[in-house]
Amino acid sequence: MVTQAGSGSVARITRKQVADMDFTPTEAQLDLGRLTGEVCGKLVTADRLRELDTAAERFDEALWGSLAETGVLAAALPEAVGGNDFGVLEQTAVLRELGKHVAAVPYLWSIVVGAGALARFGGAAQQDRAMRAGAGQVILTAALTEEHNWEPARPTTTAVEADGGWRLTGAKTTVPFADRAERILVPATVSGVTAVFLVDPAAATVTAQQVVDRTPEYAVELTDAPAELLGSVEDGAEILDWLLTRAWLGLSALQLGTLERALDLVADYAREREQFGKAVGAFQAVAQRLADAYIDVQGLRLAVTQAAWQLSEDLPSAEAVHTAKFWAADAGHRVAHTVVHVHGGVGIDRDHIVHNYFTAAKHNEFALGGGTDHLRALGALLAAAPS
Repeated sequence: MVTQAGSGSVARITRKQVADMDFTPTEAQLDLGRLTGEVCGKLVTADRLRELDTAAERFDEALWGSLAETGVLAAALPEAVGGNDFGVLEQTAVLRELGKHVAAVPYLWSIVVGAGALARFGGAAQQDRAMRAGAGQVILTAALTEEHNWEPARPTTTAVEADGGWRLTGAKTTVPFADRAERILVPATVSGVTAVFLVDPAAATVTAQQVVDRTPEYAVELTDAPAELLGSVEDGAEILDWLLTRAWLGLSALQLGTLERALDLVADYAREREQFGKAVGAFQAVAQRLADAYIDVQGLRLAVTQAAWQLSEDLPSAEAVHTAKFWAADAGHRVAHTVVHVHGGVGIDRDHIVHNYFTAAKHNEFALGGGTDHLRALGALLAAAPS
């Protein structure tokens, strides 16, 4: 689980910057969100989700191809790698829509994290790979989690120089889409200093892992595996902080979309399902749980929006991102269970669409980490920040 603070600044934004916050969606946000929703609405049907639930690998190739063809994948990438030079806000809008449709595609890992990092920190050849990722020609991913290591900013995987290049040794867990990736971004330690490398999965041992919503995630074992340095060793801590921040925010945005749609589903059900001659939503206990879920979703929406805005404005965002992480994991747990409980027996039926939203929300919760870990991380940030 990715739970600890990155290595970036813990400075706080000023009161003036708070007063200047503008959460009005940009035109590009609205357009990209609408386009993503339209593409997903046509392709991600309940029947399609059931097909993916029993497929050998939960990857929607048709949807991925359509997102590439319509320009959604490349849109928020820099112009230098074939994008429209949008940014975090627009990517958050796309992720939110993908979450609403529980879309089985690696937009967060291949585009936001992978291609985004290569475009920002990579050389010419690495930027070319980012361009191909934006066109949907290749998939990238990132290995940010290590078992029993709760400090992703300090990886236990090690790197050494050898034969004019680099060699990595270590183990990573829950690496999304590692079997399909052309390259994996792998943080490693070089003589006590953090750096980020690109590794060909063919040079590693990649083993499928079972996760709650059947997202394709893999254990990746590296034994003297050849690697390519991203940026420089001196910039490694900054690059890893960049990766972690966007991964955390991206998972929170996916969770927001998932919970928004799940809340719509359970609200419709509570209005339509009758018991003892009246809608179940009219019962006080049910109404209270739905009201709590509504507040949780509104809180997460605010937290994600604030974090994305601060990041887009290059303002200190560590506290805001960790706050969004906390809401996504903690509120996600409550809302997911409310949705299942209010649905009653059909809530645990694997053929019912609510099942997909429950497992997706649980996956995001587990990926982000427990509430206690988030509060500990926030406490560390607050203690380290200047008053």
